[in-house]
Amino acid sequence: MHDITESPDNRRTFSRISFDADTYLCQDENRWEVELIDISLNGVLVKLPPEWNGDSSRDISVFIHLGGDVAINMITRLAHVEEGRAGFHCEHIDLESISHLRRLVELNLGDTESLERELRQLT
Repeated sequence: MHDITESPDNRRTFSRISFDADTYLCQDENRWEVELIDISLNGVLVKLPPEWNGDSSRDISVFIHLGGDVAINMITRLAHVEEGRAGFHCEHIDLESISHLRRLVELNLGDTESLERELRQLT
Protein backbone atom coordinates (compact mmCIF):
# COMPACT_ATOMS: atom_id res chain seq x y z
CA MET A 1 0.00 0.00 0.00
CA HIS A 2 1.44 3.37 -1.02
CA ASP A 3 -0.59 6.32 0.08
CA ILE A 4 0.06 9.80 1.45
CA THR A 5 -1.50 10.46 4.82
CA GLU A 6 -2.26 13.89 6.16
CA SER A 7 -1.98 14.60 9.85
CA PRO A 8 -3.96 17.11 11.88
CA ASP A 9 -0.77 17.84 13.80
CA ASN A 10 0.39 21.19 12.40
CA ARG A 11 3.95 20.66 13.66
CA ARG A 12 4.55 18.03 10.98
CA THR A 13 6.28 19.46 7.98
CA PHE A 14 7.10 16.20 6.22
CA SER A 15 4.68 14.18 4.10
CA ARG A 16 4.01 10.81 5.68
CA ILE A 17 3.67 7.95 3.23
CA SER A 18 1.90 4.73 4.14
CA PHE A 19 4.09 1.94 2.94
CA ASP A 20 4.14 -1.83 3.45
CA ALA A 21 7.62 -3.35 3.60
CA ASP A 22 9.52 -5.82 5.79
CA THR A 23 10.81 -3.64 8.61
CA TYR A 24 13.06 -4.36 11.59
CA LEU A 25 14.27 -2.42 14.60
CA CYS A 26 17.73 -3.36 15.88
CA GLN A 27 19.55 -2.45 19.06
CA ASP A 28 22.65 -4.31 20.23
CA GLU A 29 21.90 -8.03 19.75
CA ASN A 30 18.12 -7.43 19.77
CA ARG A 31 16.04 -7.46 16.59
CA TRP A 32 12.30 -6.89 16.39
CA GLU A 33 10.15 -7.34 13.31
CA VAL A 34 7.65 -4.46 13.22
CA GLU A 35 4.78 -3.31 11.04
CA LEU A 36 5.70 -0.17 9.11
CA ILE A 37 2.77 2.26 9.26
CA ASP A 38 4.35 5.19 7.45
CA ILE A 39 7.63 6.77 6.52
CA SER A 40 8.82 10.31 5.88
CA LEU A 41 12.12 12.05 5.25
CA ASN A 42 12.17 12.70 8.99
CA GLY A 43 11.55 9.18 10.33
CA VAL A 44 9.11 6.29 10.63
CA LEU A 45 5.98 5.24 12.49
CA VAL A 46 5.69 1.54 13.34
CA LYS A 47 3.46 -0.82 15.25
CA LEU A 48 5.55 -2.34 18.03
CA PRO A 49 5.49 -6.08 18.73
CA PRO A 50 4.39 -7.27 22.20
CA GLU A 51 7.97 -8.36 23.01
CA TRP A 52 9.38 -4.84 22.42
CA ASN A 53 11.84 -3.97 25.17
CA GLY A 54 14.19 -1.52 23.47
CA ASP A 55 16.11 1.10 25.43
CA SER A 56 14.44 4.38 24.44
CA SER A 57 17.40 6.43 25.66
CA ARG A 58 19.71 4.95 23.02
CA ASP A 59 19.88 4.87 19.21
CA ILE A 60 17.77 2.29 17.41
CA SER A 61 18.56 1.15 13.88
CA VAL A 62 15.66 0.83 11.45
CA PHE A 63 15.98 -1.49 8.47
CA ILE A 64 13.32 -1.33 5.72
CA HIS A 65 13.62 -3.91 2.96
CA LEU A 66 12.21 -2.50 -0.29
CA GLY A 67 12.88 -5.57 -2.44
CA GLY A 68 15.83 -7.37 -3.94
CA ASP A 69 18.97 -5.85 -2.49
CA VAL A 70 17.35 -2.42 -2.00
CA ALA A 71 16.88 -1.24 1.58
CA ILE A 72 16.64 1.89 3.68
CA ASN A 73 18.79 1.91 6.81
CA MET A 74 18.62 4.70 9.34
CA ILE A 75 19.74 5.37 12.87
CA THR A 76 16.88 6.78 14.90
CA ARG A 77 15.75 7.98 18.31
CA LEU A 78 12.42 7.09 19.81
CA ALA A 79 10.21 10.18 19.61
CA HIS A 80 6.93 8.88 21.07
CA VAL A 81 4.88 5.77 21.89
CA GLU A 82 1.08 5.72 21.83
CA GLU A 83 -1.27 2.75 21.78
CA GLY A 84 1.36 0.29 20.62
CA ARG A 85 2.67 2.59 17.91
CA ALA A 86 6.08 4.24 18.05
CA GLY A 87 7.50 7.16 16.12
CA PHE A 88 11.22 7.20 15.47
CA HIS A 89 13.08 10.37 14.44
CA CYS A 90 15.88 9.87 11.92
CA GLU A 91 19.24 10.90 13.38
CA HIS A 92 21.44 9.54 10.57
CA ILE A 93 20.89 7.98 7.16
CA ASP A 94 23.53 6.93 4.65
CA LEU A 95 23.68 8.35 1.13
CA GLU A 96 22.32 5.23 -0.60
CA SER A 97 19.38 4.97 1.84
CA ILE A 98 18.45 8.65 1.51
CA SER A 99 18.50 8.23 -2.28
CA HIS A 100 16.01 5.34 -2.02
CA LEU A 101 13.88 7.26 0.47
CA ARG A 102 13.92 10.38 -1.67
CA ARG A 103 12.77 8.40 -4.70
CA LEU A 104 10.02 6.72 -2.66
CA VAL A 105 8.75 10.07 -1.39
CA GLU A 106 9.01 11.64 -4.84
CA LEU A 107 6.97 8.84 -6.45
CA ASN A 108 4.27 9.10 -3.80
CA LEU A 109 4.09 12.90 -3.70
CA GLY A 110 4.04 13.19 -7.48
CA ASP A 111 5.38 16.71 -6.99
CA THR A 112 9.11 17.42 -7.23
CA GLU A 113 8.66 20.94 -5.80
CA SER A 114 7.11 19.58 -2.58
CA LEU A 115 9.94 17.07 -2.28
CA GLU A 116 12.58 19.78 -2.71
CA ARG A 117 10.87 21.92 -0.05
CA GLU A 118 10.95 18.99 2.41
CA LEU A 119 14.60 18.28 1.63
CA ARG A 120 15.47 21.92 2.35
CA GLN A 121 13.76 21.61 5.74
CA LEU A 122 16.12 18.78 6.67
CA THR A 123 19.19 21.01 6.30
